[in-house]
Amino acid sequence: MYTFIIVLILIACFLMILAVLAQSPKSGMAANFGASNQVIGVRQTADFLEKFTWGLAVAIVVLSLAATMSIPKGNIDASRSSLERSIEQSVEGNQSFGTMPGLPLTQPEETPAETTGTPAPEQPTE
Repeated sequence: MYTFIIVLILIACFLMILAVLAQSPKSGMAANFGASNQVIGVRQTADFLEKFTWGLAVAIVVLSLAATMSIPKGNIDASRSSLERSIEQSVEGNQSFGTMPGLPLTQPEETPAETTGTPAPEQPTE
């Protein structure tokens, strides 16, 4: 059932791409600001494409919710256990080193001024 819903979502997405590409660039909000010079038949086609696009958008949302509800429990449990294992491993790794991921484990040592080639600042004598 889950696979069937995913296939329906993919078909709806493909149809939405085609419907959006077939629409005239002067339909929708842009048509309200300009003069309407469309013939009755063309206007009906634009209305149909706009309603079709909205219908596909609603269908994609509903199918996405249905797909979420129909995910097999085995997939959820396997995903949850692998996620929990990776979290535990990262927490154990952080505790053993005492640092956060991505941070260096040791602080860089300062090099003496003589080895870097810059002269050391002179000390005032009293």
